[in-house]
Amino acid sequence: MRMGGRATAVCCTFLLVLLANAASAQQKIGDPPEASNMRLVGTSDLQARSAYQPTIHHQGDRWIAYIGHHGGTDDIPDPVNPMTGKAEPNGTSIVDVTDAAHPKYLRHIPGQEGKYESGGAQMVRICDGKDLPKGDRSAVYMLRTFGSEAHEIWNVADPANPVLVTRIGGLKDTHKNFWECDTGIALLVSGAPDWRTRRMTQIYDLSDPAQPKKIRDFGLPGQEPGATGAVPTELHGPISTGPQGDRVYFGYGTDKGGFLQIVDRDKLLNGPKEPTPDNLKFPEVARMPLSAMNGAHTVFPMPGMPIAEFAHDKDGKSRDIVMIVDEAIQNECGEARQMVWFADVTTEARPMLISSYTVPEASGAFCERGGRFGSHSSNESMAPVYYRKLAFIAFFNAGVRALDIRDPYHPREVGYFIPSITAATDKRCVTIDGKDRCKVAIQTNNVETDARGYIYAVDRANTGLHILELTGAARAVAGLP
Repeated sequence: MRMGGRATAVCCTFLLVLLANAASAQQKIGDPPEASNMRLVGTSDLQARSAYQPTIHHQGDRWIAYIGHHGGTDDIPDPVNPMTGKAEPNGTSIVDVTDAAHPKYLRHIPGQEGKYESGGAQMVRICDGKDLPKGDRSAVYMLRTFGSEAHEIWNVADPANPVLVTRIGGLKDTHKNFWECDTGIALLVSGAPDWRTRRMTQIYDLSDPAQPKKIRDFGLPGQEPGATGAVPTELHGPISTGPQGDRVYFGYGTDKGGFLQIVDRDKLLNGPKEPTPDNLKFPEVARMPLSAMNGAHTVFPMPGMPIAEFAHDKDGKSRDIVMIVDEAIQNECGEARQMVWFADVTTEARPMLISSYTVPEASGAFCERGGRFGSHSSNESMAPVYYRKLAFIAFFNAGVRALDIRDPYHPREVGYFIPSITAATDKRCVTIDGKDRCKVAIQTNNVETDARGYIYAVDRANTGLHILELTGAARAVAGLP
């Protein structure tokens, strides 16, 4: 009996410790942010809209942030725009971040009516008209998705007064695009009505944004119209290295069944266009599957990366590296861990995974905090300030993570920032015994950087924009003063 009593006491003590740790992990309004080697510079509440993609553009003597949004929530389907006094479907926020400590909200462009993934205007890319071969040299063009049904191009030369230029409609599930500003080639992630998959690629010549010219549809054999059998994993997003690199990297899947596809850009654009199995296979250079438990939200290429460890080797002193970021989907760790992977694609026909990174769950009891825990996306700027040196990963309730990637075989965390929640931060729920259990936690969704070195993190749970800068050892890695 005495032994049983001791065992019971030990178990109870252990349970109390676990409960205390879980309780201490819960964020509360008024709590300070959690940070290491990163500090908060400025914020914007983004009108309490769920944010997806930030793109930062140097526009004359100003820096402008263009931020895409998910649709509204059940509680607030159309937040009120204080600038107009009207309820508006989530769309695109335009924010002047020239003074990063005091961002100025300029305009909200409403998106498609609808909640969560069925509304909003998630994706945004920017090109100067002077860079596009046939663009209006006085224009600045914004390419955005419109809900799940169209792509739109706006002239944002005056970011406070955008003007619609053209629209590509009749689509479904539009999502993560890529636009080459020097050529005008646009890789538009869409679902075409006759294709068998939710998302594939429609390739357009947008060198004259007012006159879009379709080049072709592209996807995997088995996704095309008229195919039979199992449908391959849907696309999530591409990144092109342009004519010089002559490669397009496609990421398929989000949280499962993912893979990296390497495609010859010239063959993709100039090869046979009819979507037959042979023609779809023609431009593919290689394909690297991931685990069935992981996806590929972002595939970020870093070709010709010098590796200090290999400096004295006869061969292989530099490597072609692709960083692959999965997307966590389920709340409170209800799936396999989604994380960051690094692939060496120097020998393109035989790409291989070389390393991985995740936030240690125990470092913040993240599975207990509420909402999603795991990776989602990385910054995509190739500005020299961070390119091939540091990567910034949006990790939902674990905030933004700064990784030293100079040795991609051994990436290491050098900083992090977990924003504070606010009264606007939305709840995230899981179903337990048929009932919703809801918690409030930060949900850092996407991240981008600018050439000045600022880091821009946006929140999926309506907490807004956080503008950050590096401090300490992380700042030294970037070579910043």
